[in-house]
Amino acid sequence: AVVSTQSGHYGRDSKAIVLCRSQLNDLRSILHANRAACHVSESEYKIAEEDCSISIELNPQYLKAILRRAQVREKLEKLSPALEDYKRVIELDFRQGIAVEAAQRLPKEIEIQQEKMKEECMSKLKDLGNLVLKPFGLSTENFNMVQDPNSGGYNIQFSQDK
Repeated sequence: AVVSTQSGHYGRDSKAIVLCRSQLNDLRSILHANRAACHVSESEYKIAEEDCSISIELNPQYLKAILRRAQVREKLEKLSPALEDYKRVIELDFRQGIAVEAAQRLPKEIEIQQEKMKEECMSKLKDLGNLVLKPFGLSTENFNMVQDPNSGGYNIQFSQDK
C-alpha cells in the first residue's frame, strides 16, 4: 500500500515504481534499437537514426544503440555526429574495433566533406554574383580576392580586362 506522509514522501511502493520505470526504459530502449536494426536492413536510415536516438535517450549507456546510430549517421553522411557517437562508444568500451577504426578514419573524411561543401558554396555564390553582375556587362571573373598575409583578411580587386 502507498502511504502518503505530510512531507509528501510515499512509502515503499514508490521505490518499486521507480525501479519498474527504470526497467521499462531499458526494455523500451532495446525495442527501439532492435526496430532501428530492422530499418537499417531496409535501408531506411533516417528512421533508424530516430529510433536509435530514442533508444539512447531512454538508456544513455546502451552501447549497441550508440554504435548503430554512429553507423547509420555515416550512411547518412552525417560524419561529425557519427564521429561523436564512435567516440562515445570508445568511452564505454575501448575494445570496440569498429569504433576505434572509424574514429581514426573519419576526421580525414570530415575534412574532405567540409572542403567539398565549401567549394560547392563558393560555386553557388559565384553563380549568384554572375547573375547580378551580368546586366552590367561584368562577371565574378572581373574581381580577384587577395588574402592579406599579415591580417588574414581579403582584399577585393577589380579588373575590367576580363
